[in-house]
Amino acid sequence: MGFFARIKQGLDKTKQLLRTDIRDIFKGEGRLVDEAFLEEFRGKLVRCDMGPQGANQIVEEIGTQFRARVIQMDDAIEVAKSKLKQLMAQDDAPLKMAASGPTVFMVCGVNGAGKTTSIAKLAKLFLSDGKKVVLGAGDTFRAAAVEQLGIWAERLGASVVKGAPKSDPASVAFAAVKQAIDTGADVCIVDTAGRLQTQQNLMAELTKIQRVISKQIPEAPHEVLLVLDATAGQNGISQARGFSEAVKCTGIVLAKIDGTAKGGVIVPIRQQFGLPVKLVGVGEKAEDLAVFRPDEFVDAMFEGLTP
Repeated sequence: MGFFARIKQGLDKTKQLLRTDIRDIFKGEGRLVDEAFLEEFRGKLVRCDMGPQGANQIVEEIGTQFRARVIQMDDAIEVAKSKLKQLMAQDDAPLKMAASGPTVFMVCGVNGAGKTTSIAKLAKLFLSDGKKVVLGAGDTFRAAAVEQLGIWAERLGASVVKGAPKSDPASVAFAAVKQAIDTGADVCIVDTAGRLQTQQNLMAELTKIQRVISKQIPEAPHEVLLVLDATAGQNGISQARGFSEAVKCTGIVLAKIDGTAKGGVIVPIRQQFGLPVKLVGVGEKAEDLAVFRPDEFVDAMFEGLTP
């Protein structure tokens, strides 16, 4: 499937919520645009975790264009879509690849965000393109994470570098990058321990991992990807802020978009950070990772609400 079809499928729960809520406002009829209507419309947008700022800007635009006039549902949706596309606009943000030698990706995020699965999906993306991939199991304090990454590597046909339980994660990262260089691999993806953004000592560990990677390849890691759980909603924003400050993240992978009606959380994430959303997880299979395209994402959110 193309991006639109896959993201439309992934946003099914968000679409259902919007479809029910917005149609409930209009009940098949036009509505007078007054304060009561605008507040009701704002509340429906906030329910899908669009955030108060994004919701406010949409209703302000509707108020500017239609105040004291009757608005039809189709017109309200078109205004919302147009404003959202403006709010979520970002430069094309393809994954940065090394000019020569291995491209190194460092992946971080809190436990349970979908980090390990997202790494597997990213590996699948490159393997499907004929590239040789090495994975670094840097979450050494969780045996289950190392095991899970090993299972994915075997299933997908990637190499994996592991360390002893509770060993220094930076040493695993170093070994993974070294193997990628020695074996002529195209891509090295380094997992890191899931941790809360408030744990400063562990954040310092992430900085150390970056440092040891760059000792072998000065411009690496080429991307530092932050995996955010779409089902976490607004809490994902504080996660993004903490990680972004600690390790200078270059982009976001929004995971589990298919498991939530809060797909609108991508709006405040884009508004509050200079980080582009690079990839979106749209399902549970290895191939269910899509490159993010803002306009198509917005169209998919509201697909089925307008003729």
